[in-house]
Amino acid sequence: MKVTLLAGLIALLALGQTARAQDQTLEEQAEKEARKACEAKICDIIATRDPAGADVTCDIVKTWREADLVKMLGGRINWPWGGAMCQSKVTLERGPLAKAMREPAYEMSMPTQTARCTLAQKEDGDPYVVEISVAPKVKFENGKAVEGQVNWGTATAPMAIYPLIYAGTALDNSTNVLGPELVRLVNAFTAKKCAQVKVELPSSTPD
Repeated sequence: MKVTLLAGLIALLALGQTARAQDQTLEEQAEKEARKACEAKICDIIATRDPAGADVTCDIVKTWREADLVKMLGGRINWPWGGAMCQSKVTLERGPLAKAMREPAYEMSMPTQTARCTLAQKEDGDPYVVEISVAPKVKFENGKAVEGQVNWGTATAPMAIYPLIYAGTALDNSTNVLGPELVRLVNAFTAKKCAQVKVELPSSTPD
């Protein structure tokens, strides 16, 4: 069965697949540069596993192409719109993230996050503006995510699409269809993405 869900969590965490660097627009490149500082802070906690220090709070903006969203959702979830642009203030508590990386087993509960997304219509018409909250939980074993749940919260959306958002988020909360995707994305970030961030940081560039 295909369901319709807003991929707000993915925008919140700035994870997942996007256009290749050589194919990115100037706007997409600017968004990527703006996210680097936030990604570096998160990756530093993952690498050091040090609970001492400030939590991470970042303003995130990310544009998704329709093709990227369809590919990311892998046929399990129907995406009926065009591209999407999401904005959110992301908060990650340092202590729990550090524990998740160093403890043999740990369940990390994120604070409630809210994303504001603009969804383009495939046909003519003004884009839809949606706000939705999530409070994700991820279980880790030896620093690797093994289980996840998005935990969708309240949503506001135009009446034309609100029933789709409500039905989809309610279904995912009960069946956890996006849980495996959340696990995959978290592990991709902690490994591949953080390795990429380390290479791109100015301090990692040889003299």
